[in-house]
Amino acid sequence: MSRIGTNPITVPASVSITVDAGVATVKGPNGTMSRVIPDGITLEQSGDVLTVSRVNDETQYRSLHGLTRTLIANMVVGVTDGWSKELEIIGVGYRAANGDRACSTSRWASRTPSSSTRPTGSPSRCRCRLASS
Repeated sequence: MSRIGTNPITVPASVSITVDAGVATVKGPNGTMSRVIPDGITLEQSGDVLTVSRVNDETQYRSLHGLTRTLIANMVVGVTDGWSKELEIIGVGYRAANGDRACSTSRWASRTPSSSTRPTGSPSRCRCRLASS
């Protein structure tokens, strides 16, 4: 059995999940997300717990089992908490900034800063934790 695929997904009270014609739709306070469920993968909801199961133990279905469970769990997080990026900066000589659409870090001696752009329409949350090395 898939270790990831067998874990149940806890669905908050503010989220509703519907499965119609092989498409899972997750609705929550931050919007709606949809995803096509592959053939051979089924979703079963009982109360506030959603479980993902597969038809047999073929390699294709085993790989899709854990993937589908993770994608649905990420959709639940996306419609409740939204997008966030957490950076952990260890050492000295780093700088972190939270811009309009990006969380960026750069090393003072480096010429090219790295940044990650957040999706349009999502609230900006860039948390940086500074730790000494």
